[in-house]
Amino acid sequence: MKTIVLREPGHFELTEIPFDTSLKEGQALVRVICIGVCGTDLHAFRGRQPFFTYPRVLGHELAVEIIELKGDAYGLKVGDCCAVEPYMDCGECQACRRGMTNCCEKLQVLGVHADGGMVEYLKLPTGKLHPSNRLKKEQLALVETLAIGGHAVERADLGQDDYVLVVGAGPIGLSVIEFVKRSGATLVVADINASRLQFCEDKMGVEHTLSMTDTFTEDLRKLLDGNLPTVVFDATGHPESMMKGFDYCAHGGKLVFVGLFQGDVSFHDPTFHRKELMVMASRNATPQTFRTIINAIENGRMDTTSWITHRIDFDKVPETFASLLEPGSGVIKAVIEMPLSNKA
Repeated sequence: MKTIVLREPGHFELTEIPFDTSLKEGQALVRVICIGVCGTDLHAFRGRQPFFTYPRVLGHELAVEIIELKGDAYGLKVGDCCAVEPYMDCGECQACRRGMTNCCEKLQVLGVHADGGMVEYLKLPTGKLHPSNRLKKEQLALVETLAIGGHAVERADLGQDDYVLVVGAGPIGLSVIEFVKRSGATLVVADINASRLQFCEDKMGVEHTLSMTDTFTEDLRKLLDGNLPTVVFDATGHPESMMKGFDYCAHGGKLVFVGLFQGDVSFHDPTFHRKELMVMASRNATPQTFRTIINAIENGRMDTTSWITHRIDFDKVPETFASLLEPGSGVIKAVIEMPLSNKA
């Protein structure tokens, strides 16, 4: 089976590995048909991804087709195309017992803690497959990205009276933006990249965008009629940006860290207490979020078509992946396309 392995930072290798197609009860054999490139993949390629070891098979934003099923199929059938929920939880720990499988104590995320989907075939638990035969393969591959933002916004419990700032207009930031828009809250998007802000305006209908300049806080107050955001989402994974979020929040506000980095977050405790801030992390997503997103795309309430700016053939990943990191590449979202001739 063809497999792409990230041997070490900056070095992909296309190789062949043996693959046993026999299934256990409750498993499905699936053919990978499309792979979304996530910020996690880019960080791993750079050597900057937390909780990561090499070598590793990347790929957790996956669209797959079911080839074979064994045992409890959860209504699935051979030939179904599915989005993959790539969070392999234990089902037994305290978090799992409370329904918080997204932050399982023993969580193994495909492509991060365990080998992922840059392969021709996978064996997956049937409960981690979310079917839709109406979505295109690229749409299925982007469901997981949307789920990250969806879960973060669910955590924040937004209302129409909220002022929301999303810092970082990369793919994860875009997924947050998509769900903030659905809440009816007043939205401001900030980034250092002017082209990403323009994308938010032109393609996502964001009315208010701001560049991260030395006068950012003043500009933000002016835009919000003297107010500060009641909720700040940081989707940058950049330590300086994340720590500045404490200053951007209004008194009584919420700060949600969607991105993460290898290090410590520090803040000025008197400011934190004076504002009575609520600070929370957001990790992965729940099964219900996947189902909600698929339903929304199927019914035309959500559309990520314009996000995809780059497509890479599977066999060419080792030689072309680095180009996604080049300055001026214009990447919003890249997908890896599998050969249509794959057969189990």
